[in-house]
Amino acid sequence: MKKTYALIFAGILTMIMSCSKDPIISTNDQVGISKITYYPTITVTGNSIVAVANGSVFTDPGVKASAGSADVPVVTTPTLNTNTDGVYTLTYTATNKDGFSSTATRTVVVYTTAADAAAHDLSGSYLRAATGVSAIWTKIALGVYVVQNPGGAVSGTSLTVVAINPSGYTISIPSQRASDGNVSQSTSESYINLSPAIYKWIFLNPTYGTGLRTFVKQ
Repeated sequence: MKKTYALIFAGILTMIMSCSKDPIISTNDQVGISKITYYPTITVTGNSIVAVANGSVFTDPGVKASAGSADVPVVTTPTLNTNTDGVYTLTYTATNKDGFSSTATRTVVVYTTAADAAAHDLSGSYLRAATGVSAIWTKIALGVYVVQNPGGAVSGTSLTVVAINPSGYTISIPSQRASDGNVSQSTSESYINLSPAIYKWIFLNPTYGTGLRTFVKQ
């Protein structure tokens, strides 16, 4: 019996000593038998909304992606056509070595503005009396504006879209993906250059009603 116990003890001791010979792996990519993956982080350089005149060359302000301490290549889609006016969403996609991806976006406006609108500056705060909330227009290029809260909604103050003034006092929100991710545009637009100026439009967005909205410049 003593001999049996001795053999069992020797076997256990051998197993412990054998296990102790295997080092625990600990690197940036692995701890023990667990593998670590770092999701890509994308940094978009410059403004999130940029404008380029029709027919001009678009130079992307740049984007960088990394996963952990390693740089990750970025794929940009779609290819931008600067010969066609419109509001485009560029999507930047970075994929790490394990196949996990992250994305970021930039809005690019390709525009054509007539001489009779190029000198206009429609920037400012426009109050919607129905809600007591304002839409804020900011000019970023000739005839191109970023509009915050285009619906003049109490709950939509962070929503932004691009509006254009291509000629005279014609205004519109071209079809685009708004900052809330929904495809949006306007219809039934008018801008009356009085003192104060007044504009009206129907803001088409899935989370908004379809009534005509009136705004007065403050």
